[in-house]
Amino acid sequence: MSVFLTSIQSIIPIIVIIVLGYILQTRGWFADSFGGNLSRLIMNVALPVSIFVSVLKYLTVDKLVQLSGGLLYTFGAFILTYLFAFLAVKLFRVRPGRRATMINTFVNANTIFIGLPLNVALFGDEALPYFLIYYITNTISTWTLGVYLMTSDSKNGEKKAAQKFNWKKLLPAPLVGFLVALVFLLLRIPVPAFASSTLTYIGNLVTPLSLIYIGIILAKAGLGSIHLDKDTVVTLVGRFVLAPVIMYLLLVFLGKNLPGQEFKTFVVQAAAPALAVLPILATQGDGDVEFSTNIVTISTVLFVAVVPIVVTLLG
Repeated sequence: MSVFLTSIQSIIPIIVIIVLGYILQTRGWFADSFGGNLSRLIMNVALPVSIFVSVLKYLTVDKLVQLSGGLLYTFGAFILTYLFAFLAVKLFRVRPGRRATMINTFVNANTIFIGLPLNVALFGDEALPYFLIYYITNTISTWTLGVYLMTSDSKNGEKKAAQKFNWKKLLPAPLVGFLVALVFLLLRIPVPAFASSTLTYIGNLVTPLSLIYIGIILAKAGLGSIHLDKDTVVTLVGRFVLAPVIMYLLLVFLGKNLPGQEFKTFVVQAAAPALAVLPILATQGDGDVEFSTNIVTISTVLFVAVVPIVVTLLG
């Protein structure tokens, strides 16, 4: 019970800041373009800086070599979850336009706007290197097979030509921040104290701004539009039950020597909500945008209840 209460206390600040963003958006404090601008600020400035600072602070060359093995577990879990997701689409006869959203929700999580603040709240900045392993896997999965499926799944059943693949998506600014930090780490390039202090201030913007952004997204989607049907329930079970269970079992049988925080980070990230960009990608592929929006909204609300349960079960 103490673990459950501790996890509840850890996510209360997250909930409060999300609610703040929701209230401010509903009261008209933010212009329509503010959410998009905030997202760009986080993704292209604050998050890359935060990752850069954290890598240099918490990683060493020896630890980096040790962490690289974690990619085998995360990629293995993602591949298995993809297989179950495709099977679920066939088994439950999901109609065109919803299939890609279901598959993406099974596999790919909202690691940035929810997963990162959640991980920091539960495990501290010391666990950020473990988070980065999951983030790299999630990014590659999302912007390769994930985006291909979303942009070629038309709700009218016709096979829409997928957009030309954009290789830049595989190198988003946060990942670039990680790679630059690796260069500094491997070459032992010193960072001046004033620069380190400045970058730390900028990096500290990530968590509060990310949570305010989620509140804005929920306000724009409208909580009153939430509804459940068979496809929605199956999709949510895939996200909050199947994905973390697959990750957990894989780590139990193959990752027995993993550090406790790395084990817990991978499982908790596997239980994070659906990608916030799914409705945008569904629009590009002429998919069921309402279904995608519904999934993102419900999963973002449900994570508040799911995470304490997952953390408690992990012990």
